[in-house]
Amino acid sequence: MGFDHVRLSINPQPMFREGEADAIPKEYLGYLDEAVQNILANDLAVILDIHPASEFKNRLAKDDGFVEQFEDFWRAFAKHYGALDPNFVFFEILNEPESQDRYRWAGIQAKLAAAIREGASQNTIIATGARWSADDDLLFLVPLRDANVIYSFHFYEPQIFTHQGANWAVDFWHFAHGLAYPSTPESAERVAAEEPEAANRLYVIRYGFERWNGARIEAEISQVAEWARRYGVPAICDEFGVYRKYADANSRPAWLTDVRSSLERHGMGWTMWDYSGGFGVVAKAGSETVPDEPTLRALGLKAP
Repeated sequence: MGFDHVRLSINPQPMFREGEADAIPKEYLGYLDEAVQNILANDLAVILDIHPASEFKNRLAKDDGFVEQFEDFWRAFAKHYGALDPNFVFFEILNEPESQDRYRWAGIQAKLAAAIREGASQNTIIATGARWSADDDLLFLVPLRDANVIYSFHFYEPQIFTHQGANWAVDFWHFAHGLAYPSTPESAERVAAEEPEAANRLYVIRYGFERWNGARIEAEISQVAEWARRYGVPAICDEFGVYRKYADANSRPAWLTDVRSSLERHGMGWTMWDYSGGFGVVAKAGSETVPDEPTLRALGLKAP
């Protein structure tokens, strides 16, 4: 299909041992090694994305001792994979830190990056802003004192469109089906009629009057590009996508096209979320994997 890398999301909790976080169980590493080698054998680079649940991240936000243990874990984990080709293996410090204190997260991230560098001197580190790694959180960040770091952000704006029908976050999103992109007052009004609560109907109406389109997306992403130019650092978007179950069939690829085009216009790499889940670029039909051609076209790729 034309992809050149995989962002491999790894939950550290099954291999995290309290009090001896640097003693990563060999059986788990063996399982993970197999996945990494499979990716590399197919001429794909791999981002090792440490992707724990909220409970793990909440402890980091409050517990200095837990931060120190996470440093120990990262030092050992980086040392294990640091022997692999640094042109193909990248270390992502933490997916969406969820820390509301941007200053604390900046300090934690600097400590974790230093621990990674002790374990692996050559591999590129991927850092991010606080909270949910949105573009405004990245703009708050001052780059690390390490020349081999890429800075990532996630882009799902506006979330009322990209997460319509989703039942795991803001409650009223699951009432929104078929929201159009680009947004207009008229198309939003039709969807707003299905919202049972007046306040939530207003959110949908606002989406229409905000007139989200390619120019609005470009305005957001260009701010990240300017931040990266000012500091002389590379930036990427390693999550963006639209929940596909209830999205309008034409609007979803239109949004993906606008985001991907803006990123490429500014020379930013990207990773779409996700491969075969609710936002997927492929669908699973029994044992068959079926590429979604409109999604691939939106990404500038093509079905094999």
